[in-house]
Amino acid sequence: MNQQKTPNRGIASLKAYFKDDITSGFSVSLIALPLCLGIAIASGVPPLAGIITAIVGGIFGSRISGSYITISGPAAGLIVIILGAVEGLGGAGAAANFAGYTHALGAIVIAGAIMALFGLFKVGKLGDFFPSAAVHGMLSAIGVIIMIKQWFPAIGVTPIKGSILAVAASIPGALTQTHIPTAIVSITALAILIGHPYIPSKAFRKIPAPMLVLVISIGLARLLKDDQIALVTLPGNLFGEGGITFPRFEKIATGAFWSAVAGISLVAAIESLLSAKAVDELDPMQRKSNLDQDLVAMGSSSSIAAFLGGLPMISEIVRSSANVNNGGKSQWANFWHGVFLLIFLLLAKPVIELIPLSALAAMLVFTGFRLASPKEFKHMLAIGTTEFIVFITTLVAVLATDLLLGIAIGIALKYVLLLFQGVGPTALFKLRVTATETSTQGNIQLEGALHFSNYLKCKSLLDDTFKNASTLDLDFSKVTLVDHTVMSHLTAYQRRAEIEGKTLNFVNLEQLQPVSNYPTAERRG
Repeated sequence: MNQQKTPNRGIASLKAYFKDDITSGFSVSLIALPLCLGIAIASGVPPLAGIITAIVGGIFGSRISGSYITISGPAAGLIVIILGAVEGLGGAGAAANFAGYTHALGAIVIAGAIMALFGLFKVGKLGDFFPSAAVHGMLSAIGVIIMIKQWFPAIGVTPIKGSILAVAASIPGALTQTHIPTAIVSITALAILIGHPYIPSKAFRKIPAPMLVLVISIGLARLLKDDQIALVTLPGNLFGEGGITFPRFEKIATGAFWSAVAGISLVAAIESLLSAKAVDELDPMQRKSNLDQDLVAMGSSSSIAAFLGGLPMISEIVRSSANVNNGGKSQWANFWHGVFLLIFLLLAKPVIELIPLSALAAMLVFTGFRLASPKEFKHMLAIGTTEFIVFITTLVAVLATDLLLGIAIGIALKYVLLLFQGVGPTALFKLRVTATETSTQGNIQLEGALHFSNYLKCKSLLDDTFKNASTLDLDFSKVTLVDHTVMSHLTAYQRRAEIEGKTLNFVNLEQLQPVSNYPTAERRG
């Protein structure tokens, strides 16, 4: 399809893709409902908060988003940072009477505004700054933490208080206290999620796995008739006690409040940028998101959601992938997903309150496993030893400290490794480059080491040159090293240029030897 004639936004796209988008929006809402509930509960806040987030993200966020087919809402990757914020500001979960919830909402309001400012000040390009291995290490650590935390509600046991390593160490003892009916529900849910792709019937496979989990776990819980199987609880009146909740700012002068603001704004921005870029690769129309505009949309939507009791949101990759697979064509699919969730909240409350919490915990255990699966470790090792070392170090550092400090340690290690590879201190941030251009042809001569923290200058030159030239030669004859992060970005840039009818040539790249057989492995001279 010719991108120039594609009605991408506004009423034109609503008319052009109405059937595709509303159908996909409904399908995605069925997937989003249990995930929103589970993410909220795992974050130590009322389950209603997760649904509010997706409703605001869909109905409001989609109207100002810079992306095309992403679905916005609460994300599993933010569970760790939100739970830490709620605990640090007073207490998390129903057992603590959600004491830190309203204070965390205040932090989310400000974090959302900061995230929107990131977009207004055009810092979306910083999504290209972070070393790939450190980001993957952070995400895998999040997956491990989610699995450890959600193991306990999956077997009907209350976890101990303490560090994630201490909680993990208590798992063997917790197994002796397993509530069997609760565990039966969660094990069944996991079996459905794992086995769904292998169901022989194509028609049956079209039913989203999370929806199958809900239907079967509700039936199973009722069949077991055990009062100790915990179920979802929603407020009787959305505008009464336990319903729409407003933020509080009494703790704005405390370190815990601003620590929460910093963590939420940075992690949410990083995740949203990475997700939006990943979903662009899935778009059949090969459209490119405006990442700065997407930050504005996700940030402002997060603040609005928090004013109503919701969580921060991002352009979420799992639901966005489902949107692509279900034929969603424009931002209106996100809008309809929010509308359907609102309808479910208003009309299907009695059914939602039949959902076992252990089934939602099982979904999050499955989500955590996908973030930190053995395939991810194998994938990072295949890229190269340097990437694997940074990946593992970041993962362990996050588990031992926290998200922000953990990824900072991973980045610092990457710098140390670059220094050991002979990259001079000044070259860590500065790129030596010469650019020439004619009316149709551009040439960029690179020199020295090209890596994650000096790539932004290279990308800026690529963008500027392609404004006029249709062909560009990127000359590596004087380059001594290209790291994996840059190789990945340049390969994606080359692919994008080709889609837009332009040509990016890598000249003399063959004189640099890849450290592994992986297509975008680090190359050295």
